[in-house]
Amino acid sequence: MIDFKGSHYPKDVVLFAVFFYVRYAVSYRDLEEIMAERGIAVDHATLNRWVVKYSPLIACEAHRRKSKGSRSWRMDETYIRVKGKWVYLYRAVDKHGKTLDFMLSEHRNEDAASTFFARTIGNNGWPEKVVIDKSGANLAGLQNMNWLLLIHGWFWLIEICQIKYLNNIVEQDHRFIKKITG
Repeated sequence: MIDFKGSHYPKDVVLFAVFFYVRYAVSYRDLEEIMAERGIAVDHATLNRWVVKYSPLIACEAHRRKSKGSRSWRMDETYIRVKGKWVYLYRAVDKHGKTLDFMLSEHRNEDAASTFFARTIGNNGWPEKVVIDKSGANLAGLQNMNWLLLIHGWFWLIEICQIKYLNNIVEQDHRFIKKITG
């Protein structure tokens, strides 16, 4: 449970402001105006402190309450600009489009893909099938996960499908991500 003790505003106001800032591409000054339109006078510096303090706590709580995804995943990466620097955004969603995990990386290689898959599997369990594009790095990362299964005595492996049309769920969502970050 997130502790709002010491906050001079009701919990609902703080949560609304943090949600609005994180969800939509608005500045703190724009959010200050939006809150003023709703009858809440709050300074943009206060909004910044709320986002810095509460967004990691909200993310942790959401991650703790997250329900299990399906065992069929779609995985892809795209490049985005973060603080003026181009990085790769690795994302995995289940077959229903629910985000399983994401990771930012400076590189698009086997090590980055292996790290992403290890982290995603650690948070969501082992998948039965993963759909990827024709990326050799992603294929190598999944093959590394299959080698780990064999080394530890498991005899079922992750099915790897390289079919670009099955990956449309995550591919289409890249537009939304780039709109927010761009």
